Amino acid sequence: MQPYLFLIMLLAIGVIAKNQSLLIAVIFLLVLKAVGLDDKVFAAVQAKGINWGVAIITIAVLVPIATGEIGFKELGESLKSPYAWIALIAGVLVALLGKNGVVLLSEDPHITTALVFGTIAAVALFNGVAVGPLIGAGIAYTAMKVIEWFQ
Repeated sequence: MQPYLFLIMLLAIGVIAKNQSLLIAVIFLLVLKAVGLDDKVFAAVQAKGINWGVAIITIAVLVPIATGEIGFKELGESLKSPYAWIALIAGVLVALLGKNGVVLLSEDPHITTALVFGTIAAVALFNGVAVGPLIGAGIAYTAMKVIEWFQ
């Protein structure tokens, strides 16, 4: 019963915050639980969901290349901008943080609870996007390593 109550609470938060992503996610999970597919589907989603989400985001980002809106000319022109170089460096840093996030989540899975709660809070209260657990874990991993370095 507790999972239903927690999900319904999150549903209410999603409605109050008018956060479509949270609403879709919670409704999806509630429906799977209600029809009894949770045992089969939840394990797969938990194990592969981040990879699926990253693949979908990557597809969305690559659509302008596939449609021809962005080509080699645009790439070359963009690299003349200092903002493009900032974006390039930020992309590298985020990918490295994400890699470290995977390491932390596999080595210390109990930290997932705090990361998920932080992500839910950001999505619900600040209209954030639920990419937080992986990047959050990467930031946490990096911060933990910095703290260890000073000890």
